[in-house]
Order: sequence, then C-alpha cells, then structure tokens
Amino acid sequence: MNEPRKKNPTFGVAVFIVVVVLLVIGTLFYNAIKEKREFDAQGAPVPAAASTSTTTGPAGGTGASQ
Repeated sequence: MNEPRKKNPTFGVAVFIVVVVLLVIGTLFYNAIKEKREFDAQGAPVPAAASTSTTTGPAGGTGASQ
C-alpha cells in the first residue's frame, strides 16, 4: 500500500540554522543603523582626518597661484 513519506530531520535542522543566521544578521544591521542614528543625533563633529583628506594642499589641486 501507500506508506506515508518519512520526514527528513536534516531539512528541518537546515531551515532552523538558516533562520537563526538570518535573525543574527538582521539584528546586527538593526543595531548598527540604530547606533548610527543615535551618533548622528548627538551632532558629533566629523573627524579631522576625514575633513582634511578632501582639501587641497599647497602641493596639489588647481589654484590661482599656479
């Protein structure tokens, strides 16, 4: 006769692991975005290294003195 298919426990474990990994990744992204918004809300100044890297110094860039 027709025997019912036996469930594969490996598939259930694999789905569980995938769900847990996705939850962890989602939690990390959520925390990172939340902390970035809190940091931006505090009005923290831009680090000096980031602001000076775009400026042109005496050795480079185009200026009227050249």
